[in-house]
Amino acid sequence: MTSLVDQLAAMRLAAFGDGAKPGRIPPDTAAVMHRVTAEQRASGYRARMPALGSPLPGFTLPDTDGAPVASAALLARGPLVVSFFRGAW
Repeated sequence: MTSLVDQLAAMRLAAFGDGAKPGRIPPDTAAVMHRVTAEQRASGYRARMPALGSPLPGFTLPDTDGAPVASAALLARGPLVVSFFRGAW
């Protein structure tokens, strides 16, 4: 079995090529990210976002094994924190 370190090194090599520094984003990839960010801002999504502190609608997402997990089931066990990560991994 390949170690996590080796898997991450292989992913970095595939994404950024030989000799690329970790965390460095190629210019063409950065251009796409900036374009998509501008499109999102132009879409007016902020006006449709729930206000800070307002309840979110219920949702179901896959867990790490791909099994569906409903937010209601998690809330029944206690407070729920939802965090979104943007990354190229």
